[in-house]
Amino acid sequence: MALKNKLGITDSTELARAEEQISKRRAVEMFDTKYLDTLTPGTFDALSKIHGFLFSDIYDFAGKVRSVNLAKGSFRFAPVMYLEASLQNIEKMPQNTFDEVVEKYVEMNIAHPFREGNGRATRIWLDQMLRKELRQVVDWSKVDKEDYLLAMERSPIRDTEIKYVLRQALVEDTEDRELYMKGIDHSYFYEGYATFRSDDLSGGQKE
Repeated sequence: MALKNKLGITDSTELARAEEQISKRRAVEMFDTKYLDTLTPGTFDALSKIHGFLFSDIYDFAGKVRSVNLAKGSFRFAPVMYLEASLQNIEKMPQNTFDEVVEKYVEMNIAHPFREGNGRATRIWLDQMLRKELRQVVDWSKVDKEDYLLAMERSPIRDTEIKYVLRQALVEDTEDRELYMKGIDHSYFYEGYATFRSDDLSGGQKE
């Protein structure tokens, strides 16, 4: 059964296809309009607006804190009753070094503040922090899917692995459009979305 959506789609496979196409196009717009430059890196407000920008054409809950509990396998994300407090505490976490940025990212993943689309929005939020604090971003095309997912699965207990995986992929091309497009495609690939290429949806390089 598909999540309730603005498109009126009831088939989950059809919804996944539409969600990928629409939200990837929005991700391209986010870069080309320099929307991220208007947000304050590391804040929940920034993450909420990123999520809203990506998914507002699809879901009413885009950018809004979830009102249901979520779990993945045997792991339960932050309970709804503690979620607001958790988000406030995460926002106060320092983000001056690579380790601090990744630790903040891991905690936000544990919070999982949205009903759907957490990983895709939060990876953009992570890169925004790295760009501001370190003048670097992750080249996600260098991050193996299985290595990343396994490291993230273990990160609530031990964040050493995810720090290692991400550190190996740091680059200084913070304004490179092609790198951003590849990053979006790999970010979606981690979640099982691989039908559309971001650059195809954008119509190619904008002048």
